[in-house]
Amino acid sequence: MSDFILHHYDPSPFSEKVRVMFGLKGLAWRSVQTPNMMPKPDLTPLTGGYRKAPVMQIGADIYCDSQVILAEIEARAPTPATVSGPAWGANIWADRLFFGATVPVIFGEMGHLTPKDFIADREKLSGRPFDVDGMAKAAPIMKVQWRSMAAWIDQGLAGQPFLAGDAPGLSDVSAYMNIWWLGGALPKTYTELTAGLERLGGWRERMRALGHGTRTEMTGPEALAVAKGAEPATAPAHDPADPLTVGQAVVVMADDYGKDPITGTVVAARPDRLIISRDTPDLGRLNLHFPRVGFIAVPQA
Repeated sequence: MSDFILHHYDPSPFSEKVRVMFGLKGLAWRSVQTPNMMPKPDLTPLTGGYRKAPVMQIGADIYCDSQVILAEIEARAPTPATVSGPAWGANIWADRLFFGATVPVIFGEMGHLTPKDFIADREKLSGRPFDVDGMAKAAPIMKVQWRSMAAWIDQGLAGQPFLAGDAPGLSDVSAYMNIWWLGGALPKTYTELTAGLERLGGWRERMRALGHGTRTEMTGPEALAVAKGAEPATAPAHDPADPLTVGQAVVVMADDYGKDPITGTVVAARPDRLIISRDTPDLGRLNLHFPRVGFIAVPQA
């Protein structure tokens, strides 16, 4: 098996999901630290412009967004199994609703400490103002939302150590992201918002104990060299019922924020993912993998 290479930065909550999945699976992986804002000269040549963390690389196959990264890890390392029941629904809930509450809680309290260049970068990423004052005003409301969602986790742990049952699964990894982020960024606020949620603390410690697997650092140029020296793996079969067709030129982008357009040619389109090919002058042919939920693909004229 080719090495898992994760392009991430340590405080990234979405990257923490992937790191915990590596720990749950007991996997070895290579770590490439990418900046938390643009420019990202060792990342965007791989992704065709996609800039959000994390991105996973396996040779010349590039996986954009934590959803498709987690799915690929599960496919390549199926033991122990982590996907059961509504786990993918829990994942998108954590990414959208729960994360959407965590952001104003954190930045509403510490936004005044945020560097101006980071604010400018996030405004460009989202296409709207990074309104620290607005988040501070919204924080009391969003704290109620955050506590209510944390209470769902607590309720889901009744009679079992993990949301997935006796062993941790994708639903645990997904839900843990926002617990980890707020607990690390604002410990006092976290303690206040989880008061009385008696099962949550033990679960948090069990998730922390999973670790991150075996991590080895590598540089961005080293990762680019890996891509240049590899060919994309054979893609899964195309879904003939999909509206996209193999060989079709498309533009792919996220449907929430970070809508950087990525152009390529369809290799395979399936209900769970879209794979497009890009021929690059410096790295050769790369296959880029995107989830279908949360991304759109528009045919090029």
